[in-house]
Amino acid sequence: MAALAVAVVAVSTSAILVEASSAPSLVKAFYRVLFTTACILPFARGHGGTVRSLRRRDVAVAVVSGVALAVHFAAWFESLNWTSVAASVTLVQTQPLFVALGAAVLLGERLTRRMLAGILVAVAGAAVMALGEPALGGASVLAAFLGSGALYGDLLAVAGALAASVYVLAGRSLRQRVALVPYTLVVYSVCTLTLLAFVLAAGHPLLAYPTGEWALFAAMALGPGLFGHTVVNWALEHVESSVVSVSLLGEPLGSTLLALVVFAEVPGAATIGGGAVVLAGITATARARQTA
Repeated sequence: MAALAVAVVAVSTSAILVEASSAPSLVKAFYRVLFTTACILPFARGHGGTVRSLRRRDVAVAVVSGVALAVHFAAWFESLNWTSVAASVTLVQTQPLFVALGAAVLLGERLTRRMLAGILVAVAGAAVMALGEPALGGASVLAAFLGSGALYGDLLAVAGALAASVYVLAGRSLRQRVALVPYTLVVYSVCTLTLLAFVLAAGHPLLAYPTGEWALFAAMALGPGLFGHTVVNWALEHVESSVVSVSLLGEPLGSTLLALVVFAEVPGAATIGGGAVVLAGITATARARQTA
């Protein structure tokens, strides 16, 4: 659980870094994953044989996982251009519901009533945070949902959640048989190539960005990428996917605390109350998993 705490803190910086960058969403996603992959390469030495010895089925699952991760980043980064950070981060973290159902059906993981209750409580708390706080321009997030632009962003965030659930489930399946470094190397490489294809198809430039943007790209890779997603991949070998996924619901709370420190944004009652409910849901799910 300590590793998951590190991952939650790391991924909590993601939305802030994405918002700080003015580059196209697909470009931000591409360089985040590319630089994360580059950070892993030094540790890949000696694992070449492992990668080459992967079974066709494992390679296929890794490809699905990498493509799903690319779709997750593409959809979620773009959603931040259309809806509020609170709504986007919360909706993209609805993945535990999809993961829990998929894990029970596809992986045979036991989903007890207490675990499901904990997941639902955490999701409810995240919803309170999003719906109760003012959005851009002073309007509530719920009111923003009614606008076509915000609704489009919300749908993109949900699409990102669905893609993330596929990524988590595939990772849980593979990490039982494949070591962390070769697994992440294959998945991140597939994700990078997929995002590169998206960038080229959209016609975005790859190099015409100021120094500040490159620093933000690197920060996305080191924080949310290396210490976030990579640590999550490690945890998937030791913790059930539903617990890993629901733990990431701490991201909205973490993002709020970071906004308080970085931007002096004082959280409202809904943020504080919703965050407490999120933590209660995460705790309940973890305890239920330990006694299952």
